[in-house]
Amino acid sequence: METVTFLNVELIIISITVFVVFYLLMMRHFEYWTRKGVVQIKPVPIFGNFVKCFFMKISPGHWFKEFYEKSKNLPYMGVYILNQPGLMLRDPNIIKQILLKDFNNFADKFMESGKNDHLGNANLFIVKNPEWKILRTKISPVFTSGKLRQMFELMTSVGNNLDTYMKSLNLHGSGKAIEIREICAKFTTDLIGTTAYGLEVNSLNNPNAEFRKVGKRIFTYDIFRSLELNFIFIMPQLARLFDLRFFRGDGSAFLKKVFMETLNERERSGGKRKDLIDLLIELKKKYENEDSHGIKFEGDILCGQAAIFFTGGYETSSTTMSCAFYELAKQPDIQEKLRAEIKSALEETDGQITQDLISGLQYLDMVVSETLRMYPILPVLDRKAMNNYQIPGTNIIIEKGTPVFIPLLGMHYDPQYFSKPELFDPERFSEENRKSRTNYVYMPFGEGPRNCIGMRLGLLQTKLGLIHIISQYKLTTCEKTVLKIDPRAYLTTVKGGIVLNARKIN
Repeated sequence: METVTFLNVELIIISITVFVVFYLLMMRHFEYWTRKGVVQIKPVPIFGNFVKCFFMKISPGHWFKEFYEKSKNLPYMGVYILNQPGLMLRDPNIIKQILLKDFNNFADKFMESGKNDHLGNANLFIVKNPEWKILRTKISPVFTSGKLRQMFELMTSVGNNLDTYMKSLNLHGSGKAIEIREICAKFTTDLIGTTAYGLEVNSLNNPNAEFRKVGKRIFTYDIFRSLELNFIFIMPQLARLFDLRFFRGDGSAFLKKVFMETLNERERSGGKRKDLIDLLIELKKKYENEDSHGIKFEGDILCGQAAIFFTGGYETSSTTMSCAFYELAKQPDIQEKLRAEIKSALEETDGQITQDLISGLQYLDMVVSETLRMYPILPVLDRKAMNNYQIPGTNIIIEKGTPVFIPLLGMHYDPQYFSKPELFDPERFSEENRKSRTNYVYMPFGEGPRNCIGMRLGLLQTKLGLIHIISQYKLTTCEKTVLKIDPRAYLTTVKGGIVLNARKIN
């Protein structure tokens, strides 16, 4: 009995000793930035500064926004995501240096998917160098103005389907409440279906469309999915350890199956549709005998680009559209000014929506730009030091492998750059105000060589949807109108729907 008691006491002493040693080592590690002379906020053992995000009380974008506001007047601040030190940048000059001038030392993103996520690791959004540079160089021609003009021809039929759907809602008279976010999601799903996969999805008029179901599954943020994506974006060591996936399960299998079936049929028949599949087939033929750093334009490499095209193109544009409609409904004067510009332009084209018409709508561009300021889809940019790097003008060394984070949401709401940042004001993006603004404080699509390759396509389809609805319907708020940002999502994502009152304009 005494032996058992002695063993119990000994076990307790050993456990306490191990815990104390672990705690001291952890806290010593959490002095990493202090030892370098960088200001940091005291971290919590195990979680670092990431406690609220880990337990999904706040989204990573808003978490970085909080730290941005707490580090006012500093050029940068040290943060800890679990035990990983990272540097949050605030100074626009340093940001420009890292994103543009010294890009070669920060060409990789910090994010990483699990090793068995073949689609996730094969696409431009995540892939590392030197594969990224090869892919970017060879895929960039897909998004030239000429190629986008060809794709726009396919997009007009989806706009017509949107008109048909809106008419079916019978919004005459005083109108009625509609859930605008789902309408936007169906519209952009159909756009991506036709431009990327060569399919007439028409989920607007077919509630059982499989493409829409897959999109919902990919961007449904339950607890596990939220942690999985957060780990991929800012805790890649855990993504590798647990083999987490950017594209998961049946959604990944569906996108791959549809893409390969369509690609094989297109190759067999020799048909042309001027969509992404045609363009990827051209790449496949052009580089079929070339093997650069293990990259061959076939299989998962081709499918990965189509998959990220779907997930990026549909969700980002639908969120931007939804938030724009919400803000326009709250401010009828801005909505009316936009409508007047659109209708005036349509009168000159006999009601035909063309790509040239869209590019000429300056106030529409201002409205979309302001929406992206308030609701940037990717609220945080990340990069990773590929070698030790000394910040110019300082003695601070960013060690190889250390992530740097650029808190876009914080910068977009900084009154130093945007007065009354909580107010939706498209005039911020007038030509005069654009010229007077500090560079590298507004970057909804990133900056430098690794900016968003699909930026122009995303803006084009967002503006197309806004034109179709604002030109024909007046949107107002109602008692059910609310917009909530999902705290569990890494990307800016609306939680629930956005209910607005819509009335047909005679």
